[in-house]
Amino acid sequence: MSDCTPRPLTELTGEERMFQSSVREFARKEIAPHVREMDESGLFRKDLLEKLFELGLMSIEVPEEYGGQGGSFFQAVLAIEELAAVDPSASVIVDVQNTLVNNILIRWASEEQRRRYLPKLASGTVGSYALSEAGSGSDAFALQTRAVQKGGDWVLNGRKLWITNAAEAGLYLLFANVNPEAGYRGITCFAIERDFPGFQVGKKEDKLGIRASSTCELILDNCSVPSANVIGEVGKGYKIAIETLNEGRIAIGGQMLGLARGALHHAIAYARQRKQFGKTIADFQGIQFQLAEMAVDVEAARLMVYNAGRLRDAGIPFVTEAAMAKYFASQIAERTASQAVEILGGVGFTKDYPVEKLYRDAKIGRIYEGTSNMQRVTIAKHFLEKPV
Repeated sequence: MSDCTPRPLTELTGEERMFQSSVREFARKEIAPHVREMDESGLFRKDLLEKLFELGLMSIEVPEEYGGQGGSFFQAVLAIEELAAVDPSASVIVDVQNTLVNNILIRWASEEQRRRYLPKLASGTVGSYALSEAGSGSDAFALQTRAVQKGGDWVLNGRKLWITNAAEAGLYLLFANVNPEAGYRGITCFAIERDFPGFQVGKKEDKLGIRASSTCELILDNCSVPSANVIGEVGKGYKIAIETLNEGRIAIGGQMLGLARGALHHAIAYARQRKQFGKTIADFQGIQFQLAEMAVDVEAARLMVYNAGRLRDAGIPFVTEAAMAKYFASQIAERTASQAVEILGGVGFTKDYPVEKLYRDAKIGRIYEGTSNMQRVTIAKHFLEKPV
């Protein structure tokens, strides 16, 4: 291929292929044997979490000077996709660590804060991103958690809900409002360590899917946070939250892409060996048509996710493409997993086969890091504002 020939979006560089292959092998050999057990217990194995750190999958974009891998955002998306093809719970742990927590610190933290926290996040500390509240979901900036300055510290009060990685985390990037009268302009990002006085991890949710990924309530009762732990500027937390979530949506698209690809893989494997009327069901045109549609959907989602990831790394505007990728991939994940259950038939409806879990895991893709309706709003706004 000559240098002037456009490279397909799905074509990877040699380095990217090697990285993808290593994550795929790890997911299939190390994670796959424990997926059902972790789903049933609602716990992610500590030894597997340690291996994620050992492989550098919890610090993909973190610069080497801070102990990270010095990789790209696109590599993080590849890792999330490969993990999700085996266990979406594993992928969301890696997703939040890389595209939200590490990303915020790399882009907005001071040099002192980066040197204090990034090496820990690269070596064994799980990070958590705490924005959502009971009355603050799609309306992310209706949050009620308050921060009041007292002396050299900030005192925070409030509750956060549906916080991913909360049970395992040692560091929480948490958003609170320092000036409610200013609305979203009062929102500020704080780095809160687990042992800060007045901070507590509360109830763990019992969920439909991604059960091994912890989702908990956070309780702040006169939680004392040093002023040195404000990330970015006071009152600029809304900018941090918006821009980070825009990028995180690409990674959620990668998670849903991986899930759909995993479901398609299981459907093909089963169709090749399941026999009815003296031949495999893969020989029947009806099944072939289903598999063909699933494969087209997965490839279309891959193109959208990879395109958004490439745009982000190139510094080209990507917000609309990220919304499209997240919206479409979440639709495809749910549809492909549902079709996989149908192709497997009765056994697909049991926990003895992995597709029923993928079907349950897929539902969250339409909900977190921006619901499907919020993605539609972003996409429609972009095209309505463009000249016809």
